[in-house]
Amino acid sequence: MKSFIELKKQREFGELLADTFAFIRNEFKPFFGAIIKISGPYVALFLFAMVFYMYIVGDQFNFDLIQTNQFYSNPLSLILAYIIYFGGAILAYTFTTSTVLHYIKSYVENKGVVNIDDVKQGVYKSLWRFLGLSILKGLTIVVSLMICCLPVFYFVVPMVVVLPILVFEEIGASDAYAKSFPLIKDEFWITLATIIVFLVIYWVVSLVFSIPAAIYTYAKMGIFSGEIDPGSFDTFTDPVYIILNVLSQLFQYLLNIITIVGSAFIYFNLNERKYFSGTLERINSLGKSEE
Repeated sequence: MKSFIELKKQREFGELLADTFAFIRNEFKPFFGAIIKISGPYVALFLFAMVFYMYIVGDQFNFDLIQTNQFYSNPLSLILAYIIYFGGAILAYTFTTSTVLHYIKSYVENKGVVNIDDVKQGVYKSLWRFLGLSILKGLTIVVSLMICCLPVFYFVVPMVVVLPILVFEEIGASDAYAKSFPLIKDEFWITLATIIVFLVIYWVVSLVFSIPAAIYTYAKMGIFSGEIDPGSFDTFTDPVYIILNVLSQLFQYLLNIITIVGSAFIYFNLNERKYFSGTLERINSLGKSEE
């Protein structure tokens, strides 16, 4: 039988990493089954949008004026492709992140027994709040980057826990945003270090999965041989290149799930250190059991 992993408790740096992977390993089949069932169609839409976008962008490098497709070479088609691609990415991110967090919410509330129908209902019920807060989160990071590189480190930490706050505490988007800053106040540096480790793991592994597409591109363009053929720029519309990139994006999407689960563990750790909610719940449950 699977052992229940208590999320509502304080964890040290190493425990946060270990328990994140332990949760994914223990819940692997039902966990990814729920993700495929609820967010799978939106991920498929995103991958389709990416293929369309790559064909449009790739055709911009087509120097064959005779065979160039007028639709693909139209600047408006490039704008349309970007809008479809960006919209598909937002939907895939929103539904995937929401599904993961609502799955964990059901797992915590039912002591390891997840109700998929409750997860699905929670995802659609909080859709607009979740989408709005996700956009606000993205804008916060982008603006902090535009101001200066250093402030982004200050804003990244609360933005990591802002969506878990929305889901686990069932509050509004503005309230979740406001609550994220005091939550991380006393544990900022250790939380930042944990986030950096998660990001490094994500970056290194995703880099490995992007190598096949890069090797194929360089080989076809003749970079390895030192002779670059301008006609080889049709690589960007090459079906093999597109398939390799789609697979690379799919693996990166799956890797991103690790960071989402990690953000839930980070939230519960911070919440326990500040409010001792899990400890109080366990004390109350002991009192009831004695009665």
